[in-house]
Amino acid sequence: MKDFELMLEKYADLVVKVGVNVQPGQVLMVHAPLETAELTRLIVGKAYEAGAKYVMVDWDDEAVTRIRYEKAPEDSFSYYPQWHADMLEGFAEEGGAILHIKVPDPELLRGIDSAKVSTAVKAAAIARKKYQNYTRSSKISWSLIKAPTRAWADKVFADLPEEQRIDAMWEAVFQMNRVGAEDPVAAWREHIAQLKQSQDRMNAKRYKSLHYRAPGTDLRVELPEGHLWRGGGGENGSGVYFVANMPTEEIYTMPLRTGVNGTVSSTLPLNLNGRLVDGITFTFTDGKVTAYDAVSGREHLTSLLETDEGASYLGEVALVQHDSPISRLNRVFYNTGIDENASCHFALGSAYPVNIEGGVGLSSEELIKRGANVSLTHVDFMIGSAELEIDGERADGTIEPVFRKGNWVL
Repeated sequence: MKDFELMLEKYADLVVKVGVNVQPGQVLMVHAPLETAELTRLIVGKAYEAGAKYVMVDWDDEAVTRIRYEKAPEDSFSYYPQWHADMLEGFAEEGGAILHIKVPDPELLRGIDSAKVSTAVKAAAIARKKYQNYTRSSKISWSLIKAPTRAWADKVFADLPEEQRIDAMWEAVFQMNRVGAEDPVAAWREHIAQLKQSQDRMNAKRYKSLHYRAPGTDLRVELPEGHLWRGGGGENGSGVYFVANMPTEEIYTMPLRTGVNGTVSSTLPLNLNGRLVDGITFTFTDGKVTAYDAVSGREHLTSLLETDEGASYLGEVALVQHDSPISRLNRVFYNTGIDENASCHFALGSAYPVNIEGGVGLSSEELIKRGANVSLTHVDFMIGSAELEIDGERADGTIEPVFRKGNWVL
């Protein structure tokens, strides 16, 4: 138990110093499931030690979320309190940092009408559109981290005796976040430097397009002029470096909105707002999804694609080699923040303005004119495997191998 307490404290220290990188005098908001109280309290303490002026904890109870979908009237789902959106905007305008312990139960909304969920998600996205611009443009520091809950551990480690599952999940979370290192903060700085090397190599190439090939996948993705690869973390509007997703193994950029053609198949299940979708296939024509299917959960994809016009276009292209720490755990985590860092992936929906030169501060219309996608949503789906091959096409037509057998060769 003493070893666990030490690891938990090191984890809390890591997410405060590296994840949101709390600055003296800053306000921090922590969004946390009730089950993660022990870790959350440690994070609050570490934040104050780092000089935070005030730490607010926004507790989440998924049972309450389920009750709403089961018992609330129909007009509940198109409602999102404007006062809450206003609070988030004010928080961002003051330069606050936000930390999410994001571990949704993969089975939370099993049996719930998909239309209710999609309506509620869209209503929240519309109300919070201005606030989302602060995070997607990296104007404030924000980070998504993971911690075990009973429902999540039961799903991921169903092959273990029930009493071992939470411990197994903690071990996995510590391992994928390098918490076992003597100095996790230093280990992360080294890791970020390695991701930056991959990022710099891809930025130097200035590829015109990428060609993906794997079983069920033959897809060509054009990249817009001035696209930028990012990886590890980045600076907020005040020049403070933060890491938006822990763990992270990816480098990512945006595709040309109208330049995606072919077919792609997913390789891992997708936890879509508490609903599982598996065996996904998409066909793209001039950037837009023109056909799609799924072995299970197809109706949830339909709701996603109907969010708005931009939901049917890609907003992110991310590269993660198959031989990576999370992939080597050889387990599906049913959590996008983890699974996407074990696999190359794409995202339907909004692009990140930081992924194109001069993108931060541009209007939606200006971003679209530059070739970026704009949407209320942003949903990653995984397409990497040991069979994935990717070629890069340079401006002069030269074709170069980027990935072979799921790993970097560049």
